[in-house]
Amino acid sequence: MTLPNEQPDLALPPESSPVNRRLANQSVREARDRLTSTTGTRPAFDYELLRQYAQNRLSASLVILLLVATIGFLSSLWTGAVAAGSWTAAVLVIHAVIITKCRQFLTNTPPSNTIRAWRLRFIMLDLFYGLAWMFILIHPVGVDESSNTFMLFVMLLVVAVSSMLASSLPIAVYAATFPVTAAVALDFALQGTLRNYILAIMAITAQGYFALLAYRLYSTTLATLEARAEKDALIGELEQAKAISDEARRRAEAANIAKSRFLAQMSHELRTPLNAILGFSEVMKTEIFGEHSVPAYKEYSGDIHSSGVHLLGLINEILDLSRIEAGRYELNEESISMVAVVEDCHHLLKLRATNRGITIHDVFETELPRLWADERAVRQICLNLLSNAIKFTPQGGEIWLKVGWTASGGQYMSVKDTGTGIPEEEIPVVLASFGQGSNSIKSAEQGAGLGLPIAKNLVDLHGGTFTLKSKLRIGTEVIVTFPPERVVAAMAPLEDRAPPTAPQTDGPVLTAEEKKKLRKRPLFLVGT
Repeated sequence: MTLPNEQPDLALPPESSPVNRRLANQSVREARDRLTSTTGTRPAFDYELLRQYAQNRLSASLVILLLVATIGFLSSLWTGAVAAGSWTAAVLVIHAVIITKCRQFLTNTPPSNTIRAWRLRFIMLDLFYGLAWMFILIHPVGVDESSNTFMLFVMLLVVAVSSMLASSLPIAVYAATFPVTAAVALDFALQGTLRNYILAIMAITAQGYFALLAYRLYSTTLATLEARAEKDALIGELEQAKAISDEARRRAEAANIAKSRFLAQMSHELRTPLNAILGFSEVMKTEIFGEHSVPAYKEYSGDIHSSGVHLLGLINEILDLSRIEAGRYELNEESISMVAVVEDCHHLLKLRATNRGITIHDVFETELPRLWADERAVRQICLNLLSNAIKFTPQGGEIWLKVGWTASGGQYMSVKDTGTGIPEEEIPVVLASFGQGSNSIKSAEQGAGLGLPIAKNLVDLHGGTFTLKSKLRIGTEVIVTFPPERVVAAMAPLEDRAPPTAPQTDGPVLTAEEKKKLRKRPLFLVGT
């Protein structure tokens, strides 16, 4: 509740940002998954952990088989062949059941509601596996040092292998290793000697170390699964955002093309009434059919004509830009002299510059080869750049027109003025369609902001570069370059080839008179 003199805070809270919303949704999803899971992790993680457990068991099946056979053979030296053989067969049966169940789990993906049953099944199988190892270690015939060393070695080997294989299922690690460790440590402690007490402590310490190692492996595996799930979620979000962005861009481009095509097709509809306005206002302004009875009418006719000329120029610029954006502007390329085009533009705008007290200097390199380009487009580029320079150069300023070679062998045209300049942050604005900088807004001669964009697009159509350099209160320079491929002198000359010899035919040979008569016959072109 806000007091009468207080303004409500309309700013969005930080929690409403997309990042915070995504993190909040992720936290809610993780909490829901933990509530429905049997281990406190996501159900998908439970399946992946069991899947990794099964894969580890299958990959080490041959190693376990060799280990059981070796221990069974060595234990037969003091337990007897029958006992060792029975133990080996029992362990191999348990191992075979574990392998079968692991293959069954990996072959047929179980439903999510049976993950808990499979998890309990694997734990029980590991418990039987550990109890089987316990029986071979608590029935030695002798209690000498060699048998104790063998028992400790086998215990460490079994605990290490089981911890590595069942690390993705921590309870299975305890089920497989705790019976073995407890049996060996208890057997050492019951012998009552200091050495055996030390061996019992070593066995318990080893069990703790391998249990901690298995937990670290489990944590690493779980972190890897979480990172992979987060990466997949981010990839999904990025793909969705990209699809939305692509669709929005496609719609915007379609709307822009439709707008450009509409304006390009409106050329006749817009120019026809303007031609009538310009024509009739010209007749009224020049008083062709007699003087006006009211002198103010002549002034009004001049205003109408000048406004029509300005509107026609603006429409022409909009239509040109629309054709360029719609991809319907076709270059009428021919061999032109860029120096001659720039000189013509200089003469056209020299009177305007003189009236404003601006001096135009031209610096042209001599003997420049001709350029393969659209003369109308190059002329429009030069006129737009020179008009902008005159518009934003104060009285008494100077403008330099330059034409010459580029370092790569192309040709360039430069228009540099001593005008007000453009702030660096506003350069992208003035190069955009209908973009106007702060200086142009303050100027009395405001335009539509289409001169520079049209010039840049025309340069791009020629494969050239458009560079604008400006410093505030110092001036602006625009450099237009054309690639070396458009310089006519850079084109490879045609190879001189010998004229092909006439093929030999088996037809009749014509005499000189017959050839003469044949040349005098009229030629008829047969076309479709």
